[in-house]
Amino acid sequence: QVQLQESGPGLVKPSQTLSLTCTVSGGSITGNSYYWIWIRQPPGKGLEMIGYIRYSGSTYYSPSLKSRTSISRDTSKNQFTLQLSSVTPEDTAVYYCARGKSEDDSFDAWGQGTQVTVSS
Repeated sequence: QVQLQESGPGLVKPSQTLSLTCTVSGGSITGNSYYWIWIRQPPGKGLEMIGYIRYSGSTYYSPSLKSRTSISRDTSKNQFTLQLSSVTPEDTAVYYCARGKSEDDSFDAWGQGTQVTVSS
């Protein structure tokens, strides 16, 4: 059973870079049936996909966040990382990592989520 766990600071100052890591256990992030996703949910709003990294290492970013987003991975640690630069209070949200299935684009595993607040 694959498990995902987000980690990182819960408080980030405006204009700084938000960095979160997702540690995956029970499955390899280089397996070719899956891709690895970052999603967020601002308070009172719906889920928003930030982007993902495929088993090959290629990435996709949401157009609305693309200029500020970088997703990378460390295969030796079975982790993937989100960096979101120049944050503002509008980036305050619960951030989730998840696994997507290439065959049908369903999300079959989620982390528990981590609250990130952008405030001075």
